Amino acid sequence: MNASAESSARSAVTQPASPESELSAATAAELAALLGDRFTQSPAVRAQHGKNETYHAARSPDAVAFPQSTEEVAGAVRICARHGVPVIAYGAGTSLEGNITPVRGGLTIDLTGMNRIVAVNEADLDGTVEAGVTREDLNLHLRDKGLFFPIDPGANATIGGMASTRASGTNAVRYGTMRENVLALKVVTADGRIITTARRARKSAAGYDLTRLFVGAEGTLGIITEVTLRLYGIPETISAAVCAFDSLGGAVDTVVQAIQLGVPIARVELLDEVQIDAVNRWAKTDLACKPTLFFEFHGSEGHVAEQVDIIRAISADHGGGDLDWATSTEERNRLWKARHQAYYAALALRPGATGWSTDVCVPISRLADCILETRADLAQSAIPTPILGHVGDGNFHVIFVVDPERPEEFAEAKRLNARMVDRALAMGGTCTGEHGIGLGKIDALEAELGETVDLMRAVKAALDPQNIMNPGKIFRQP
Repeated sequence: MNASAESSARSAVTQPASPESELSAATAAELAALLGDRFTQSPAVRAQHGKNETYHAARSPDAVAFPQSTEEVAGAVRICARHGVPVIAYGAGTSLEGNITPVRGGLTIDLTGMNRIVAVNEADLDGTVEAGVTREDLNLHLRDKGLFFPIDPGANATIGGMASTRASGTNAVRYGTMRENVLALKVVTADGRIITTARRARKSAAGYDLTRLFVGAEGTLGIITEVTLRLYGIPETISAAVCAFDSLGGAVDTVVQAIQLGVPIARVELLDEVQIDAVNRWAKTDLACKPTLFFEFHGSEGHVAEQVDIIRAISADHGGGDLDWATSTEERNRLWKARHQAYYAALALRPGATGWSTDVCVPISRLADCILETRADLAQSAIPTPILGHVGDGNFHVIFVVDPERPEEFAEAKRLNARMVDRALAMGGTCTGEHGIGLGKIDALEAELGETVDLMRAVKAALDPQNIMNPGKIFRQP
């Protein structure tokens, strides 16, 4: 955590927004001329855009813009570049590491009004959408075409935000992350140019891979306004199941063995007994309060049946109970809705609490060690700390449910988080599998990559010499 975030962590949910905007009258006039009433300096709107699902202190931007086209985004960025005003792209506001917090004020560009599905190319299994399209709206549009987009981080995030943070989620074990599923981007650069990073071809050896450069850059290099995505056919058969285990180690070992045997599971999610208890209370489910795996299988009827038989045998060998099946769409949606509400269920364990959600990712062979050692650490703390994760790719999360009126709890969460990150790095893993760096893991990135971060700084300086694109995120600029 950087110094400013650490010092203000206690006031993360209560710090009032400043009613005064520091944007110059000249800059505000130019932006208002471009956008009309879709440019605002309203304190209430600014405060709304300074918050996200994070423990970091809220900070309002100086103004908010609501563009409806890439050209309007480019026009706003050009104005900000002339005046040296920071620019922060905003989607659904669901980031977890302060990724969209305007730490230096400036203009937040809310892209939710750019929500057109530009094209769906059914024969090529790809489509292009504006950055403000949400994943749920996209899949609703695709359903009647027999297609779907599999990346599912849980929240109904925007596609642009998912690309910016290199999101993954519950389906990543089979379908990959945003990195593997973005074919091309339209981006507004720091000087207001509009560029396209690639074509729709599934592979290319033409020049630098700029698509991957902007995917995961958290808006620090440019603003993504359109995304061309890989799409997939809806599987013939989809079947989901829940299996409770006698031990956390048994649940993790089941996943590791299944992955090592090449079982093509579509989703496999781990919830420990603390998280299961929270989900039962929140979602009114009656799951056994034990470490539990949520599975989903995709494929032909025979292929799914084969996968299920293998998983049933592996689970039984590791202390798993009977698999509780959900085959209808309604049952599966209910099951995954309970999983996706885990964060809010965890917060409900302590009404009025703040959630500090963190994640790491390790090679699959070290997953059991990392989770069990982390659980042993957490058991020594009085802070409620559910564990859950997309364990099929070695990624798991801890939610520290802390009292915002007790700074010592934030200090304890910081200590335990640092131990978890250090452990993951020692095992060849990463400090974040999907939340991104934002504000919260700047020091962890330095520990993970060392001098490589200097090269990132050089790229940032080359593409954004004024440092106006989401400044203060990922690393510190000299």
